[in-house]
Amino acid sequence: MAEVKTPFPKIKLTVTGVFGVCYHGYKIGDELILEDFTHAPEHFCLGLAHALFPVIYALSFGAKFGFRDNQRSLLVTCPDGGKLEFKAEILDKQGNLQVIPRDPEHRGPAPKKMVLEVVQAKGKCTFGYKVGDKWETTGLKCIPGFCGAAFHTAFPALFALNFGAKFHFMPNDNAIDTVTCPDGGNIIFKVTRVEEKK
Repeated sequence: MAEVKTPFPKIKLTVTGVFGVCYHGYKIGDELILEDFTHAPEHFCLGLAHALFPVIYALSFGAKFGFRDNQRSLLVTCPDGGKLEFKAEILDKQGNLQVIPRDPEHRGPAPKKMVLEVVQAKGKCTFGYKVGDKWETTGLKCIPGFCGAAFHTAFPALFALNFGAKFHFMPNDNAIDTVTCPDGGNIIFKVTRVEEKK
């Protein structure tokens, strides 16, 4: 496969804990470098990739985790019994870790208000969603009665926006309007972080 030119940062994964037997044989201190959030190394565990994706997606678009010693990092646990723990960190263009020290003002969760809106519709949606339909949520709360497949697809955007990511390629960098239903792409959502007046 040819090398892919990517505008996104590289990601460093470090094994920080081993709590069971993983057939990948990872050990504490092992490091993996991902070319970006869309390219996992060969033979990478898809279970880990599934749990990791919202985190590396958020970090790639500037999310910060104020409770961490380095706000540009986060721990991720293996979804298969919690056998492994990884630390995800962003690398700059020179290959150095991006480091923003812990926020001394951080006082716990500050969930953001977000809106999901249908911006395109084609074909049949089992849930009957149509252009203009909107839902509100706060932080990472599930929306009662909302399509699970659609929420699964929207979750990385919700997670990223909740922790301050900015989508600079969008007209409004507090939103992303390409969240696509996995069932035939029949519905496309826009996810927007509602900026509160200070």
